[in-house]
Amino acid sequence: MALTAHQLAEFKDKGFLILPRYASVDYCEDILSDVRQELEQSRGPLEYEADLGYEGAPNSRQAEGGLTVRRLLKAYDRSDNLRHWATHPDLIQSLEQIFLEDVVLTLAHHNCVMTKHPNFGTATGWHRDIRYWFFNRNDLVSVWLALGTETATNGALRFIPGSHHEMIAPYQLDALDFLRPEVPENRKLFEHSIQVELSQGDVVLFHSGLFHEASRNEGKNTKFSVVFAYRGSSNLPMPGSRSASHGEIFTKI
Repeated sequence: MALTAHQLAEFKDKGFLILPRYASVDYCEDILSDVRQELEQSRGPLEYEADLGYEGAPNSRQAEGGLTVRRLLKAYDRSDNLRHWATHPDLIQSLEQIFLEDVVLTLAHHNCVMTKHPNFGTATGWHRDIRYWFFNRNDLVSVWLALGTETATNGALRFIPGSHHEMIAPYQLDALDFLRPEVPENRKLFEHSIQVELSQGDVVLFHSGLFHEASRNEGKNTKFSVVFAYRGSSNLPMPGSRSASHGEIFTKI
């Protein structure tokens, strides 16, 4: 399962790498079983669409669709299956190849199951994960596991390849650090964006500085994805920041 030299070069150049069929269907179904049970029980902590205030979201938890869950938070603490995935030796080996050092799982960021529902599941604008992360270097990797099929119809990811290398001026971003669609420089970036479509068990590794977005779920079924974030052992969180406040898991193969 080690990454090839070509795969490592692709990740460095484009800022993301798709690993098809990285996890088995049975493995994904076991995780899905846990996730669906916790969603049915509304086991917290949860993030609701109404809490974010994104365009198209319910105005409050009391409004129609107000209890639509966006993310099951603290995924690492939710089940043995999720803990096993987050520290899977094959995955950690791949990340060690990217970081060229030991790998640390940060529990402060991502560490969640994304649950994009039809009807009330909102779109996410173009952003970089590092916008609210505080580390010595913008050099983390998010690991996205598709628990089912992900397409443009149900709100799959879109990336701007190579955008982790781009220098972005403050005027290109809005108050929430999303790329402003009316800015000409941003429109040029959007022209190079690509749609990512995934099958169950596919994994995407993407750099913390890569711009990505996801549309609404226009399908009929909820889309489930697991997302964890990792750093190299030398890339420390800044003291006193949120990034340093939720603990970490020091992984070893």
